[in-house]
Amino acid sequence: MENKLNLTYITLNGYVEVEKYRYVYFVIIFTIYALVIFSNSTIVYLIVIHQSLHEPMYIFIAALLINSIFCSTTIYPKLLFDVLSEKQIISHTMCHFQFFLFYTSGGSQFLLLAAMAYDRYVSICKPLKYPVIMKKTTISVFLVLAWLVPACQVAGTSSLSATRRMCNFTLRGIFCNNSVYKLHCVSSRVLAIYGVIVLLNVAFFPMLYIVFTYTRILIISYHSCREVKKKAAQTCLPHLLVLFNYSLFCAYDIIVLRLESDISQTVGLIMTLQVVLYHPLFNPIIYGLKMKEISKHLKRLFHQVK
Repeated sequence: MENKLNLTYITLNGYVEVEKYRYVYFVIIFTIYALVIFSNSTIVYLIVIHQSLHEPMYIFIAALLINSIFCSTTIYPKLLFDVLSEKQIISHTMCHFQFFLFYTSGGSQFLLLAAMAYDRYVSICKPLKYPVIMKKTTISVFLVLAWLVPACQVAGTSSLSATRRMCNFTLRGIFCNNSVYKLHCVSSRVLAIYGVIVLLNVAFFPMLYIVFTYTRILIISYHSCREVKKKAAQTCLPHLLVLFNYSLFCAYDIIVLRLESDISQTVGLIMTLQVVLYHPLFNPIIYGLKMKEISKHLKRLFHQVK
């Protein structure tokens, strides 16, 4: 059964009139992917070369942007290849590998945002203990866990899904996400329960922690001096905007799956594109404009280029 599955090809049936608009699709996808790589890499480059940005908060931002590049790279190159191909297909093995990489990077995003929330809490609420708590070792542990924990848990989901018997070989989408479950002959209760556990561990609980942490920061800063309030607003607002945007991104992914059979192919394509287009570009824009130190170095960089 496993060998047969590995040789099985899945048709990606989410495109609308790809034969007619293939070059339009290609130009749009290529342009956005280039912007994602350029914008995220530019901010990461600034953080790496400037000593003043070698602080935990900026290191976590760099990790978040690298994660966005990684997430985009799991999807965009395949999209570019597909729109120029006569058939939009993917092997069973590569489909689940893409599924694994996509949701691993998605889980890492939440855990990195949780690490940033903890960093802001210590910085604003326990400033005297900040250098002791946020050491290089602490940062390294947070970064490793942010990528390792989702990878281990999503690997279980991907493996369970990959071994399920398939009766449908047409995926109503443009890449392999949760829609792969609809290819199975019979719904698996074990897979559903395990999927919920993974969702709670890498998304829901980290999000609750982030909301709780920022609520504590807002309460403490409200009763503090003006300088503390200003610091809280300047450093926490960008993170909250990114969290809100990413939560919408995850909601879209769930909505696309739930409403897949009830919406037209065109609407499904538009909704799916929301999942992969906005977020990778949103992060560098927010951090580039709202983070004072990054914005300052960004303006200098573009001034030098001119």
